Amino acid sequence: MSKSIKYYIIAGEPSGDLHGAKLISAIKRRQPQAEFRVWGGDKMTEAGAELVTHYREMAFMGFLEVIKNIFTILGLMRKCKSDLLAYQPDLLILIDYPGFNMRMATFAKKNNIKVAYYIAPQVWAWKAGRVKKLKETVDLMMTILPFEKSFYAQRGMDVEYVGHPLIDHLAFVPRENMVGDNPTIALLPGSRKQEIEMILPEMLKLANAMPNANFLIGMAPSQSKQFYEPFMTKLTNVSLYQGETYDLMREADAGLVTSGTATLEAALLGLPQVVCYKTSAISYMLARYFIKVKYISLVNLIADREIVRERIQENLNQKVLLSDLKELLYSERRSQMAADYKGIRNTLGAGASDKAAKLITSFSVN
Repeated sequence: MSKSIKYYIIAGEPSGDLHGAKLISAIKRRQPQAEFRVWGGDKMTEAGAELVTHYREMAFMGFLEVIKNIFTILGLMRKCKSDLLAYQPDLLILIDYPGFNMRMATFAKKNNIKVAYYIAPQVWAWKAGRVKKLKETVDLMMTILPFEKSFYAQRGMDVEYVGHPLIDHLAFVPRENMVGDNPTIALLPGSRKQEIEMILPEMLKLANAMPNANFLIGMAPSQSKQFYEPFMTKLTNVSLYQGETYDLMREADAGLVTSGTATLEAALLGLPQVVCYKTSAISYMLARYFIKVKYISLVNLIADREIVRERIQENLNQKVLLSDLKELLYSERRSQMAADYKGIRNTLGAGASDKAAKLITSFSVN
């Protein structure tokens, strides 16, 4: 009887937990006896993995927030290194989360543990020089965005493009071109406390400006109902949506969506959206200095043009958002966005989890 292959997976966010769960299921179809020990969340646990640390303990956002919690983060790194050495996996699989995972890649390499990176870090956005470190520490690199393969190739690193895993998970929902007088607006202010506290109040300013609309706040699985309630005081047309965020995206007529994976999820589900982002003044100033991309949303980055409006910092305000929303609900921009979204789906391709699993299972036994 052949020995079972042991995998150690690290994901630090809800999206990474979802993609990790899909990957685990795809690997199990090829290696039914495979074992998985993970840093992630409920979805990877449900897929059959043994959970070491939940991503809720790792949710730090922005330069200042990381500095303030540096000792907690260093403690988590020590815990991860110790556990990784004790488990001795055949392969360490890293999912995005570069600040933490690139350090784990370096540690694993020094300790003769093979490293695969699924959902490569977005070094094309800032610190492109990190490609050199990735080339030294990662044995198998898999990318999910089409332009990443050429980016890495130009810097001397061979990577595998597998397509985006969300394509297989999300079916496009056609929308009515004509919206009634009582539209449903999804508010998706992110998953971390810091970003919700900055972004949700700006989104909620629209509730009084659009009294006939029904605003639904998509709750993050990592936050409690009690956390959201103070934001909603005296707003009669705002309520919490406690179901799956994807169901909210399917039901809504339009959405205000915080920059991140959710913008691509909304596009793949066909939700007309405005992309929103706000952080502390210092974090924003530092981000502007370091980040070298034209857009903050994956939708626009993939298309290499503006498909969705991006409202950042001082532009995230009631006047601008009200104009944007009315345009999404009552103009031809609504149908144009749907056509653009379909182009995004065609660009990304399908079968990412299976393609990644094929590469990983082949690599793990060699």
